[in-house]
Amino acid sequence: MRDSRPPRQPLFWAALAFSLGLWAGERAWRPPLWWAIAVVVFFLSSSWFLTRRAWLAKALSLGVWVLLGALFIQIRSQPPAADQPSPVSLLSLADGHLVTLTAHVLREGYARAAGPRSVRSIDVETEAIGIADGNWPIKSGVRLTIYDKVKLEDRQATSENPIIRLPDHLSQYGSRLHIRAKLHPARNYRNPGAFDYEGYLRDNGISLLGSAEAADIEPLAGFSGSRIQLWRTRVHASIVAKIHQLWPAPQASLMDAMVLGEESFLRNATRTEYQRSGTYHVLVVSGMNLSILAFAIFWVLRQFRVDPAIAAIATVVVSFAYAFVVGVGPPVWRAALMLATYLGARLLYRGRNMMNAIGAAALGILIVNTRALFGASFQLTFLAVFIIAGIGSPILERTTLPYARGLRLLALASYDLHVPPKVAQFRLDLRLIADRLKRFIGARLSVAVPAIFMRVAIGLTELIFISALMQAGLALLMAYHFHRATTMGMPANLAVIPLTQVLMPSAAAAIGLGYLSITLAKPAIWISGWALEGIAGTVHWLGGTHLAGTSLADLRVALPSLAMILPSIAVLMLAMLAAQGFRKRWLTIASVALVFAVAIWIAFIPSRPHLRPGLMEMTTIDVGQGDSILLVTPEGRSLLIDAGGLPQWMHSDFDLGEQVVSSYLWNRGIDHLDVVVITHPHADHLGGMPAVIDSMTMSAPVAE
Repeated sequence: MRDSRPPRQPLFWAALAFSLGLWAGERAWRPPLWWAIAVVVFFLSSSWFLTRRAWLAKALSLGVWVLLGALFIQIRSQPPAADQPSPVSLLSLADGHLVTLTAHVLREGYARAAGPRSVRSIDVETEAIGIADGNWPIKSGVRLTIYDKVKLEDRQATSENPIIRLPDHLSQYGSRLHIRAKLHPARNYRNPGAFDYEGYLRDNGISLLGSAEAADIEPLAGFSGSRIQLWRTRVHASIVAKIHQLWPAPQASLMDAMVLGEESFLRNATRTEYQRSGTYHVLVVSGMNLSILAFAIFWVLRQFRVDPAIAAIATVVVSFAYAFVVGVGPPVWRAALMLATYLGARLLYRGRNMMNAIGAAALGILIVNTRALFGASFQLTFLAVFIIAGIGSPILERTTLPYARGLRLLALASYDLHVPPKVAQFRLDLRLIADRLKRFIGARLSVAVPAIFMRVAIGLTELIFISALMQAGLALLMAYHFHRATTMGMPANLAVIPLTQVLMPSAAAAIGLGYLSITLAKPAIWISGWALEGIAGTVHWLGGTHLAGTSLADLRVALPSLAMILPSIAVLMLAMLAAQGFRKRWLTIASVALVFAVAIWIAFIPSRPHLRPGLMEMTTIDVGQGDSILLVTPEGRSLLIDAGGLPQWMHSDFDLGEQVVSSYLWNRGIDHLDVVVITHPHADHLGGMPAVIDSMTMSAPVAE
């Protein structure tokens, strides 16, 4: 008989407590010594109560993890000790004048077309910076944009058919370069809710931005860097080249992103389309991609009768190698760590609890990088796995999974004794149906057809349930980070996820076989290309669905209020506890219903805009070069004058209207504009207005 007690998951609760400590330490600074003393006190107290008050010992041990989180983030947040002082300030060099850099490459870049020139972005670490009055030994990270002339025969390349140029002596990892460049500091659009671009670059070791012509870069002798990292970048570049050799350019740019996490050739419009349809997780390498690949590897090895232990070890090794080559951060490493934990428990004959695997992976990532907790990528990936493993899977294990297992050995009546009574009755009903079908399709098919039909029906039911639960559970983070509600996520994922399960192993097989023979790889190329076209077609079709002139796939929502955030978190935790315990079915059903109710609340009930009634407000929205002004009358009517924009010569698909102006308006809860004014037809004033008009409800025509 199945144990009805909820499973133990200490690592999950430890990770949750550690995350709470990180959040608290970020907001309540105390000397690190205080936190360290508190950790020791709580630990000793927990040990003393272990044999006296077990419940109190558990509570104190969770307190240890909370305090450790606060200690870790405050230690990591302290500024590093300064190197030897330089007589020249970095910011004094970032004035747009030419300087000379002696540097080595940290991150390689691929060239892409930008009008008559090609552009690539690389990260370098300076060894010295030269100006008119001297050459100063300054060590700093610089994100450098390199421009190069495009040959006449390549002028036909467009953003849909980009120039593919592998890293050369100007951008290979570890290469030492002498560069004449213009430097400028990174800057944020200083509006509430704007993306912290300066912080993002700082977390990646970048202090300045720069630009240079390819003709102004000279290679220097020597190599600076890690040989392991050099090997990784060489493998990565080789696979990118192979992808563009095997698939046409439009497919290759998507394959780069889905299989290898390389986004150099993706258009911003493509990203937006996948975000609107709720399928952005397939466009970038995520835990799902690695999980599909790992399952395919394990399954193939088992088909060749490889010992389960060896198959598990090989799968983990290949998964970590894949995560290393891809190198896209926490989502993939989270999946690799979870896979290793899960298969390790399987090899040691321990209970395989996915919530513990989530906790182990989260702790591993957060201990290495405490700032990861505050990123949208970490939050979305871990919440998605939490919803599946903590809520969806326990419910399915007690509802559909017993019936799916009951389809085994359907013809053997003796197997009925090994299944629950309801499942035994289900098997009996299917055999009665098989007896009726026997006269039409024969004895073997009469048993196989009902079993296949029920497997498909159960699988489709599970996919619909998990997909709907995922969209509802992720509604809070989607609204908080992207101001979007993915209303088309469930139908899109019903098609996209199965196609991704076909694409990942077939694309991996095509790339592997492509190194041996293009002819051998053609079947896998065709299968993966067919799956990719199916994914792209589904996303494009559902992403363009409209009703009464309104895009159903692009439902914009304001920043959730605290009154929305707290109930959303509470409802998810209640659903997890109810699904794990499952002692009262009505409680589980009610908690899941609440998850969907809160998602509907976030998506369709607008927040109150943050306005000051009775006052005339004028806000200048920071759009960099250009103009955008928001006026709000004492009666609450809103007027937007201009929306910024980038000039065409920059060849950038960054949309200031979508990613800066609209983001600011939605962050304030403003979903309605009464009047829109364009002062004059210059790109830095009107370029962002189309996106703003598309995302807002309008009361009046545009005024010029």
